[in-house]
Amino acid sequence: MNACIDDTSSFCQGPFVEAILNDTIKSCTLDEVRDKADVIVFWGCDPSNSHPRHLSKYSYFPRGKMRQRGWEEDRTAIAIDVRKSDTAIICEDNFYQIPPKADAEFARALTEALSGKVPKATFGMKPKEILELANVLKKAEFGVIFAGLGLVYSMPDISPMKNLLEAMNKKTDFHLMPMVGQYNMRGFNHTLFDKTGYINRVSFEGENTYHGPQCSVVEVLKEKRADAALIIGSDPLSSLPGRIAANLKEIPTIVIDPCKTFTSQIANVTIPAAVTGVECKGEAIRMDGVKVELTQMRKSDKMADADIIEKIMEAI
Repeated sequence: MNACIDDTSSFCQGPFVEAILNDTIKSCTLDEVRDKADVIVFWGCDPSNSHPRHLSKYSYFPRGKMRQRGWEEDRTAIAIDVRKSDTAIICEDNFYQIPPKADAEFARALTEALSGKVPKATFGMKPKEILELANVLKKAEFGVIFAGLGLVYSMPDISPMKNLLEAMNKKTDFHLMPMVGQYNMRGFNHTLFDKTGYINRVSFEGENTYHGPQCSVVEVLKEKRADAALIIGSDPLSSLPGRIAANLKEIPTIVIDPCKTFTSQIANVTIPAAVTGVECKGEAIRMDGVKVELTQMRKSDKMADADIIEKIMEAI
């Protein structure tokens, strides 16, 4: 028997989370951003819509221990995106619009500028603009790049961002934080990393452990290698490409979820779970890697998802 385990990070923020856990990218906490950050870069993300409390509670507007005057005088917000989002509007004159798929080239141009070279960009931005941005970045006392899906999806790998951060940290103190959207995704990543050394896309065959793109849920379903699926707290039927989602409907499926979803409606077995932080206590890890203890707010006859899994294992 063999099985693959995977989560949403394998097709979103996984590369950045893995680099952070392997200490190849410098990161920080949201509390540090609130208290220390004076230069904040929103790259390929729009937290005004995707993370509504982000700017007001942690990243731009709040007063912090070292930023007592708040956003008007103590913080500089920069947006890099393919469109003028609501967050870019807040950043006003510090919005850098780039064409789709130009993020890697822009990162390389910034790296050149930080290294004292004349930056080269083929997408129409003047070297002077890139040099001015590089000058702002290297003067930061505590800087952070919030990396969104627009950045992740535009690059074949994250090496341009690693090189940029390395160049910035020769001049100042800069960090990167992935804009994780799924609840407790990093909780899964951290747990699997502790057990296997990988954050996702792991295959177990006997005592052997494998890792790689071929172990992702997308590839496993695409190639019809799965003969059963256990889905916990996720709704792949609503987000996977149609022909891959159709393959999921062809195999026996068990869903453990507190919510009624598209996937739960086609499942052979659906087990309702308690809502962690409402109907049961538990732990979650925020987008910045900080563990949060969740308390029970109301009584429920439903079991926590972890308890359900333990009962299944006992039965096996």
